[in-house]
Amino acid sequence: MRGPGSWWRRKSTPEKVETYTRWSFHSFAVVEFFFVGITSVAPLGARLGGLVLLLVGAHAVVCAATVSRALDWTRGRRPQPVRLLWTLAAVTAAVAFATMGIAERGPDHESAGTAAGAVFGVVLIFGPGIIALGVRSRRRAFGIAGAFAMGACLVLFALGASALTAIITAVMVLAGGVFLAFAAVFSVWLLNAVYEIDEARENRTRLAVAEERLRFGRDLHDVMGRNLAVIALKSELAVQLAQRGRPEAVAQMVEVQRLAQESQREVREVVRGYREADLASELAGAQGVLAAAGIACEVSGRTPVGLPAGVQSALGWVVREAATNVLRHGDARRCAVRLRMSEGRVVLSVENDGVTEAGGGPSGSSDSSGSGLAGLRERLAEIDGTLEAGPAGKGLFRLTAEIPLPSEPARSESVAVVRTMSEVMP
Repeated sequence: MRGPGSWWRRKSTPEKVETYTRWSFHSFAVVEFFFVGITSVAPLGARLGGLVLLLVGAHAVVCAATVSRALDWTRGRRPQPVRLLWTLAAVTAAVAFATMGIAERGPDHESAGTAAGAVFGVVLIFGPGIIALGVRSRRRAFGIAGAFAMGACLVLFALGASALTAIITAVMVLAGGVFLAFAAVFSVWLLNAVYEIDEARENRTRLAVAEERLRFGRDLHDVMGRNLAVIALKSELAVQLAQRGRPEAVAQMVEVQRLAQESQREVREVVRGYREADLASELAGAQGVLAAAGIACEVSGRTPVGLPAGVQSALGWVVREAATNVLRHGDARRCAVRLRMSEGRVVLSVENDGVTEAGGGPSGSSDSSGSGLAGLRERLAEIDGTLEAGPAGKGLFRLTAEIPLPSEPARSESVAVVRTMSEVMP
């Protein structure tokens, strides 16, 4: 069952920052309409107040539309909304001029003038602040706020206001407009920076995968290059000898067969080494990758001495899969990896926050190296191990792997057999 905040938890960090930025600037339109437009109705009366409310509502709608289009342009999804920016500038100037005229020619009482003045100031501050979202130059963004402040000063002079009143009003409009323009410029910069950091992390992951593929290809080339060249030469020689009826062709084909079998064996060794996971390397790699993704990773416990290679490889795969799921699912901020011995069993647990909705954590369908949690259970079952995964409290997800260790007599017997074989073999 989806909770009320599941839509937010499904978003990535850059998407959350973008959503927060959008609704922050949309809130200016809401504030303008409800806290400035509606409150001006009573002081100005039903007729003039309704007109001002209509003008403020139109300005708020244009502001909200400009926010959406400007942020889409910032992210490269739409062209720059030049016409909409000019429309907002014209509507801002028209609403400000109309409200100032209403203040001068409207009801002759202080509350009416205060209400009209509030609309005048808020519109001239919010307008250039929203326009700043759609321009690329910082100087131009601040210049727009300055232009509106100068225009406010000239309009007040034209309507007969005193020089002191006009200058003070212009300074207030300038201060508010510059502040909001700075907030818009900073918000756009922060949003782009978050997306760029996220893209850099993805590129780093892709480069790591590409580097590993290159290493694997290089190893295969080193193994197969010489053998295939020799096989080709010996096959060609065997063909020529066979065409001449020479018995040496059989010996050459036997050598080709031996080289082919040797190549198969070497390829299997390369693949086996590629697929086996070393526990210490995987722990260090997971810690580095999670740290690069901004996730604090704490590793506690030490690898038990003499841990069998098969057990280490299985646990290494658990760490690899867990780290992959932490990166791909949810929005974790910290991860704790614990390794301990308990009654002849080695226990590895990986716990992280940032639990996703359905299922409470990483899904078992991760495609890391072709196996998810179901694949890990099958791998651990081959050595009598178990895997448990699920919620571990509010907002936490825990993955625990337990693998029994061979008994001491069995390990001693194995060591004795190895020593005996080494003494017998030349």
